[in-house]
Amino acid sequence: MNVQEKNPNTVELDTPITRGDQTISRITLIKPKSGALRGVKLGDLLQMDVEAITRVLPRISDPALTEQDVRNLDPADLLQLAGITAGFLLPKDAKADYPQA
Repeated sequence: MNVQEKNPNTVELDTPITRGDQTISRITLIKPKSGALRGVKLGDLLQMDVEAITRVLPRISDPALTEQDVRNLDPADLLQLAGITAGFLLPKDAKADYPQA
């Protein structure tokens, strides 16, 4: 991958997360396997339900977020991450019609 190419699964946060001395300004999401989706309804993820997203993001984020980190996200950042997460659930042929955050 060219260094200048942007990973479509990476979000530059509008409002970085601060944990002690660590500042997180960029989050990359990893396409989940079925096990990472346990305990949530897929429909809730597709509808970008905040509770469902809060449970799944810590399982698929790099660096790993905590549920508290997700609850403290700027709404604009949460929307971007939720859009990518919901997009992971779509088949390839449906992604062309899916709106991007």
